[in-house]
Amino acid sequence: MERYFQEEIECAPIEKIKELQHEKLLRQVRYVWDNVPYYRSKMEEKGVRPEDVKSAEDLCKLPFLSKADLRAAYPYGLLAVPLKDCVRIHSTSGTTGKRVIAFYTQEDIDMWNECCARAIMAAGGTNEDVCHIAYGYGLFTGGAGLDGGSHKVGCLTVPCSSGNTERQVMFIMDLKATILGCTPSYAAYLGESMKEMGYGPEDIPLKIGIFGAEAWSEEMRHDIEQTLGIKAYDIYGLTEISGPGVAYECSAQQGMHINEDHFLVEVIDPDTGEVLPEGSQGELVFTSLDKKAFPLLRYRTRDICVLTREKCSCGRTHVRMMKPKGRSDDMLIIRGVNVFPSQIETVLLNHGYAANYQIIIGRVNNTDTLDVKVELMPQMFTDSVSEIDERRRELENGIKNILGIKAKVSLVAPKSIARSEGKAVRVIDNRKI
Repeated sequence: MERYFQEEIECAPIEKIKELQHEKLLRQVRYVWDNVPYYRSKMEEKGVRPEDVKSAEDLCKLPFLSKADLRAAYPYGLLAVPLKDCVRIHSTSGTTGKRVIAFYTQEDIDMWNECCARAIMAAGGTNEDVCHIAYGYGLFTGGAGLDGGSHKVGCLTVPCSSGNTERQVMFIMDLKATILGCTPSYAAYLGESMKEMGYGPEDIPLKIGIFGAEAWSEEMRHDIEQTLGIKAYDIYGLTEISGPGVAYECSAQQGMHINEDHFLVEVIDPDTGEVLPEGSQGELVFTSLDKKAFPLLRYRTRDICVLTREKCSCGRTHVRMMKPKGRSDDMLIIRGVNVFPSQIETVLLNHGYAANYQIIIGRVNNTDTLDVKVELMPQMFTDSVSEIDERRRELENGIKNILGIKAKVSLVAPKSIARSEGKAVRVIDNRKI
C-alpha cells in the first residue's frame, strides 16, 4: 500500500499544482525584489521588474543565479530577512573558493522537514520504524534533513552521523534499525564491513535505504540492496535550495518526484541558457517558491537531467526527474570527449566489481591521460599474472566501448583504496595543479 505524508498535495491534480506555483511565484518575485538588493540589481541590469513576471512562462525573463553569485554575495548578500529571524545555517562542502552559506528561518526548516518526511514515507517508512542516520551532521545538510523528516514521520531516530563504522553496525543490529540514511558510497562500505563481520542480508534488520548527496548507478543500487537485504531509494537536494528532499523516489522507482508546491523547476541548455521543452536533457534550474531567509530564483544546479510527467503508478502527480547523468561543471572533458564518472562506474559494476575506484587524469606532452584504479573483489584476488592481465584488458575494452577513448586500468588489492565515510573522492584531476 502506497504511503503519503501529505496526500492532498502530493497527489493533487496538475492544474492545481500549476495554479499554486503561479500564485507563489508572483509573490516570491516581489518578495525577492523588495528584500534582496543583490538580486534586484541583477534584475535591473536585465531590464526586468516584478510586474513583468505574470506567470511561470515569464520565468525566463529573470536572471540566473549561480554558485559564483553565492560566493560573490558571501556571507549576507542574498539574505532576505533580518538576522534575528534566522535560526540556522548550513554550508556546502565545496573545495575551492569561499564556502556557500544558506540561511534558514524556522518556517524554512519546517518546510524542509516536511519534504524529507514525504521522502521517508514514499520509501515505505512509518512511525513504527527505527531510522538510523549515518549522513554527516553539522554544516552538511544530509544529517539535519533526514533527522527532521524522521521526526515528522514519528520514527525512532538514531543520529549516528558519519564515521565509526563499528559503532554504526552495533546500533543497527542492537536497535534493529529498519531505515538507513547515508551516502551510497558509505552504504556500500557499511555493507562490505557487515559482510566481513559475518552478517548476511538475512541477519540485518534494515529494510529501507535512503541514499543521496553523490551520484550512484543502478548497478551500485543493486549491489547495495543485495548486500544489505534492503530496497534502496534515491533522494535529491542541494544546500542552496534547502537540502535533501527537494526530490525523492517513490515505490515505482522511475525517477524522483520534485516537491513542486515548494520548488519550480526548469531544464535549460547549459551553454545558451535557453529553456528546453519537457522531456529534453539539460541542466536543472530551481526557483524556491516558499523560502524566506534564502529565496533563490532561477538557481543553476549544474546537474544534467531529464524531467517527465508520465503518470506514475504511486499516484503522485508531481513531475519526476530522472537520475542526473552528471554535472555540467564536474563533467570531465578528456581528449575532447565528455566523460561522466558514472559511465566508468557502470562498466566496473557490470563486470562484477564493487564501486571502489578512482579516476586519475593527467597530461603528458599536451595530451590528456586517463587512468582508472580499480579495487579487486576478495574472490578475484589471485597471484596469477595472466588472470589479472585478462581482467584488466576486459575493463579497458569495456571503458573504451562506452567512452570512445582508451583508459589505462590498474587493478589493486582489496581495501587498498581509501574508504569514504562522506562523499566519495572519485576523481583526481592533476591537470589543474
